[in-house]
Amino acid sequence: MRQTFDEATDRSFGPRHVPLIRKAMAELGLDGFVAPHEDEHQNEYLPAANDRLAWATGFTGSAGAAVILKDKAAIFVDGRYTLQVRDQVDPATFEIRDLVEGGVPAYLEAAIAKGQVIGYDPRLHSPDALDRLKAAVAKAGAVLRPVSPNPLDTAWGQARPPQPAAPVAPHPLEYAGEDSASKRHRLGEGLAARGADAAVITAPSSIAWLFNVRGGDVIRSPLPIGQAILNADGSARLFLDPAKVTPDLPVWLGNEVRLETPSDLPQALAELKGKQVLVDPAQSSSWYFEALGAAGAAVQRGEDPCVLPRACKNAVEIAGTKRAHVRDGAALTRFLHWLATEGQVNPPDEIEAVSKLEAFREETGALKDLSFDTIAGAASNGAIVHYRPTRRLNKRAEKGSLLLIDSGAQYLDGTTDVTRTVAIGEPSAEMCERFTLVLKGHLALARVRFPAGTTGSALDALARMALWAHGLDYDHGTGHGVGSYLGVHEGPQRIAKLPNMVALRPGMIVSNEPGYYKEGAYGIRIETLQFVTEPAAIPGGERPMLGFETLTLAPIDRRLVAKAMLSDEEAGQLDAYHARVLAEIGPRIPEPVRTWLEGACAPI
Repeated sequence: MRQTFDEATDRSFGPRHVPLIRKAMAELGLDGFVAPHEDEHQNEYLPAANDRLAWATGFTGSAGAAVILKDKAAIFVDGRYTLQVRDQVDPATFEIRDLVEGGVPAYLEAAIAKGQVIGYDPRLHSPDALDRLKAAVAKAGAVLRPVSPNPLDTAWGQARPPQPAAPVAPHPLEYAGEDSASKRHRLGEGLAARGADAAVITAPSSIAWLFNVRGGDVIRSPLPIGQAILNADGSARLFLDPAKVTPDLPVWLGNEVRLETPSDLPQALAELKGKQVLVDPAQSSSWYFEALGAAGAAVQRGEDPCVLPRACKNAVEIAGTKRAHVRDGAALTRFLHWLATEGQVNPPDEIEAVSKLEAFREETGALKDLSFDTIAGAASNGAIVHYRPTRRLNKRAEKGSLLLIDSGAQYLDGTTDVTRTVAIGEPSAEMCERFTLVLKGHLALARVRFPAGTTGSALDALARMALWAHGLDYDHGTGHGVGSYLGVHEGPQRIAKLPNMVALRPGMIVSNEPGYYKEGAYGIRIETLQFVTEPAAIPGGERPMLGFETLTLAPIDRRLVAKAMLSDEEAGQLDAYHARVLAEIGPRIPEPVRTWLEGACAPI
């Protein structure tokens, strides 16, 4: 099994570890310390050695922060984790607060006293996040002080896991679609056009994409942790732990890329004295800005030059992700068949469901890893948006309940992410109504056409309108970007209520995943991946329009669809999708599964 069901933390982490952190704070003369979830590379999913927030609090979600003061502490999470945080974190140690509404700055402004000293680690905060902290602490009349090493790392001490050192290997052109030299020179021209001599690249996904390499330092993602300096002439310096360098890597990188170690990085930054250097304040920590400023470089704040080109997949990457989704769809369909047959007679528990789905994916012979730990929520556990089954929380599906399965895989040619909600036994009328409202939003977002320049935030309401009309909603984004054998969460595009200034462009992959969650009862989510198509004319129209093409191929549980709630257009759209699933997946599955799929994909 790639996925384990043991818990890495428990509620005792806060009571046991916060006193150690406070002791280390006192030795540094600090009255408080701000601990973000992000690590030195602003990763969302973290190596165990960098999962500081989990060690300090017990909370294992992918977004959050904590403030530890001498006499109190608070943890901050967003709407995805309101149920999870209550289960994992001791409420007597940490007050639970909202990460978005007010967040850490508002708490600091109200909770700290004039003259107090609050510590932070400049390696862990982006400049933008740090500016907000500085403003809040200044309003309180306190002092924000950089510290290194930070008190959390000091308290963690010898118990801290070692830093990862997975091999970094070439990612062949047959999957990448463009060689590294072409990417580097294309981006170098862009740097020169904006008057920059170089760019500092710190995001693991950008390192992987720019140099056409893959690694394994970040959980469930083939990402190498390192840094790079890209010069305007297309040459580059790549800083990797020597333990990660495979024998064929230097030849793969070529003569224009100098391979160095992380210990060489401070000197390399110092050598940029007098240069115009681009650094992304959303991707790189404050430490880089301070180091470049101290060296006498002129820092340009701007987006990582890899971000947008990486998001707009080329034709080879799109073709690869289509193959990956057909392969993955066949494995998922075999699982859904098992769930619809054996699973209805003897309903599985969550761990059994996860294990069975993983086994089907392993049987493809192409699985490199999961793209995230599978979310399998039976009944009330399905209402926990980012729930992960463990031996302690494991629940068996029961007749008359729902089972939500959100899963994905990493293949050399693509990354998948798909959610299906399945009825176990006979669903209630309410379940069918709520499922159909979610389905209507999902279909609306799949069929929309839109002009160039449209952002994901302009489309988000389409996925929520049916729910809103019934006084319902969900507290997570509707769509995130997805990489090409990279991270399952990738920017800069997204579909969410929060404003996003990045227009959707051809080749961008986004998820389409509206949901509904009834606390203590069940959860519903329907998720497929889709990519933005090239502009096309609409008969009688005046402007060419972009649209989406669905990548994910797996049946949607028709037993949960309240047919009377669908318009003719929606019913036809669902039937067309199922016809496509049957045509593309049917020939790739065994006969008993294919027979079942014919019924599962029958017209509504």
